[in-house]
Amino acid sequence: MSKNVLLSFKGNKQIDTEIKLTGSKSECNRALIISALSKGSVSVDNLSVAADTVTLNGILASLKTENSQQQTVDVGPAGTAMRFLTAYLAILNGNFLLTGTERMKQRPIGILAEAIKSIGGNITYVENDGFPPLQISGSLKQTSPKVKIKGDISSQYISALLMIASSLPLGLTLEIDGELTSKPYVDMTLAMLEQVGIRNDWNENTITIQPQSFNTAKLYVEPDWSAASYWYAIAALSDEAAIFLPGLNGYSLQGDSKITEIMANFGITSQFKNGGVYLKKEPKKIERKIFDLKECPDLAQTIVVICAALGHDATFTGLETLKIKETNRVLALQTELAKIGVKFIEKNLSYKLDCSALHFPEKITISTYEDHRMAMAFAPLALKINTVEIEEKQVVEKSYPYFWDDLEKAGFSLG
Repeated sequence: MSKNVLLSFKGNKQIDTEIKLTGSKSECNRALIISALSKGSVSVDNLSVAADTVTLNGILASLKTENSQQQTVDVGPAGTAMRFLTAYLAILNGNFLLTGTERMKQRPIGILAEAIKSIGGNITYVENDGFPPLQISGSLKQTSPKVKIKGDISSQYISALLMIASSLPLGLTLEIDGELTSKPYVDMTLAMLEQVGIRNDWNENTITIQPQSFNTAKLYVEPDWSAASYWYAIAALSDEAAIFLPGLNGYSLQGDSKITEIMANFGITSQFKNGGVYLKKEPKKIERKIFDLKECPDLAQTIVVICAALGHDATFTGLETLKIKETNRVLALQTELAKIGVKFIEKNLSYKLDCSALHFPEKITISTYEDHRMAMAFAPLALKINTVEIEEKQVVEKSYPYFWDDLEKAGFSLG
């Protein structure tokens, strides 16, 4: 089977389908760490089949504590697993080498590692300062309950610390330095901890969690709103759309549920009923010019590509974390959008689309840069272009393994 996939959509661009999405990777990975910290008191329901979650689940199941021999823990390309395990392994009684792919070794971890070291963690950088792989020797002998961490780099650093906080002898008082990026993901972490009995006090820029025990509980993982965003994109680029996504609700912990509000600007309505959400396309003139994605940066590629394909010269803010993701997503967007004549111009901390030269060739080949979201954000262009070739089609396994199958179910042709 080819590494690439050819996408097309013949005839009227009408989408009428029901798609059952996998569990949220964000919720799942938090739930797995919380379950491990609870030593079995907390169970997890509706586990995601995303590769990142499968990787983390396998690692947690295979770890041997009270073991003096070094264990190599390889997260591959799973960034969430790298960050959460950096904190989790630091409090275990063991000796670990935490590593990943070559790209993972280029993604910074220093802010989190230094924060853990500041309260007594034993972490050293094996190759380059501030980057994986990490040598982690436990267990953490806590020297202080207070830690300060920058809020505008990655909310996963903060979530990693918050999840281990109640298991620390002195608890944790975490001061967020500066503006907090991706706040909904921190809210998600705290809400999930509260569901299993871990209370917190959030006062201005300081979050305090005292030492406390986990209740016996079950965490149910909602379907993935990040995956849902690609169906909103498909609806936006179609002529007509009626799509049902079961299991999603309007009171989600996931920051990417903001897609409902954003896509209303494009005439996509979201109606919650019958245990899910119905998407419908209504005729609408797009008027919104500025999109602040600070709280949902994982939606950036999806929204940028939609605007580009519709010839909408929008401006985007809140994209500060995009350059340290699976790839430099800003550069990747600039490179691939150029193939349809669209410029994505960076100025200070904002990004503006220039669609004045937008055109749709007969065929386009999209590079994915080992980034699942590049593949899924650009796939809906098959509703505008006769043939879209996506390189490295297997990258979607990271978060949405059934993506190509679901596209076929919705009427796309795959070759």
